[in-house]
Amino acid sequence: MRSPADIAATTFTATQRRTLWSACAAHILHDGYADLIYILLPVWQAEFGIGFAALALLRGLYTGSMAGLQVPVGHLSNWVSGRTILTVGTLLAAVGYALAGFSTGVLGLCAALTLSGCGSSSQHPIASAAVSRVYGKEARRPLSIYNFSGDLGKAAIPASASLLITFMSWRHALWVISAVGIIGAVGLAIFVPTIPKGSGENPIEVQTKESGRGGFTLLFMIGVLDTGVRMGLLLFLPFLLKAKGASLPTIGGALSLVFIGGAAGKFVCGWLGARFGVIGTVLATETATAVGIFAVLVAPLTMCLFLLPLLGMMLNGTSSVLYGTVPDLTPPHRRERAFALFYTGTIGSGAVAPIVYGLLGDAIGTTGATIATAVTALLILPLAIALAPHLLNTAAET
Repeated sequence: MRSPADIAATTFTATQRRTLWSACAAHILHDGYADLIYILLPVWQAEFGIGFAALALLRGLYTGSMAGLQVPVGHLSNWVSGRTILTVGTLLAAVGYALAGFSTGVLGLCAALTLSGCGSSSQHPIASAAVSRVYGKEARRPLSIYNFSGDLGKAAIPASASLLITFMSWRHALWVISAVGIIGAVGLAIFVPTIPKGSGENPIEVQTKESGRGGFTLLFMIGVLDTGVRMGLLLFLPFLLKAKGASLPTIGGALSLVFIGGAAGKFVCGWLGARFGVIGTVLATETATAVGIFAVLVAPLTMCLFLLPLLGMMLNGTSSVLYGTVPDLTPPHRRERAFALFYTGTIGSGAVAPIVYGLLGDAIGTTGATIATAVTALLILPLAIALAPHLLNTAAET
């Protein structure tokens, strides 16, 4: 006969799995919805005759509402269960796209995408905190799996929409994709377990992580700069490859190599961070990123294509290490707020960095601005070194 301890351990493991896979499913849906708009922008331009400024506004409304509401969602989790917030948020994200399918003009699209973005603001802070809470000290690898799952959504949902649009109107395609999200919301309501606040943590750990708050600022700065490097390089990479003689299909394939490498990097670097430590992994990935950028600048086209998957791994891999470190520097009762702040910073950096680097590119040229992205990666190194004592103190006190 199984002892009560064995039964409790089995139940907790089942809770861990259900939480992780539910969080991954939500991440797939929400990140897929976030990138679905790129497939629809040319369709809407042809349908409604709108210019690039209006298209940029549509994307900005979605991203802005998603980023701007993450911190309020983190606060809301103090009063409303995470399962409820995640379920309602997923439902709103899906309904927003369904309403976009009924839109007859730009104003309708603006309202629909704003609603969908508001719904998507729930996913990052709630799902990340839930995974970190149920896994406790072992959360780094599960968070890397969760982080990786978002790339699956970015690949699967826009590609599925593109395929559907070849068989039906874009409106019907949106309703099909929205129906998947509504079904997903129902699934989350059923399968996401109720996770009590501070699960798996004791008062000593709470006090310890309160003392690590100064480290969170450094981690936040590293995350913002790391995202800026990634977005800045992706802005210039097509032009660098074109200058080397790459055709348009080759450029598209090269970007796919970067994204494939990036998805693998999120998984691999999360494992490396758990095995070899946060600081060593960040120092290695950022140094390799800078070296890789310089190599792409000077290498011929064929060698560039071989380098790009590795560069993609370094560009995206650091993010898994950083996300997995948020719980180490945050007390349990502030997890949702901490993840909300962190994701707001990185999403905001992803929106602002291309503009900053674009202005720099206009001023000093593509090569000079690309070098600036490598220099930014190197600027992360002293910040990572400064973060080390905060992680050591947290580890020593626990």
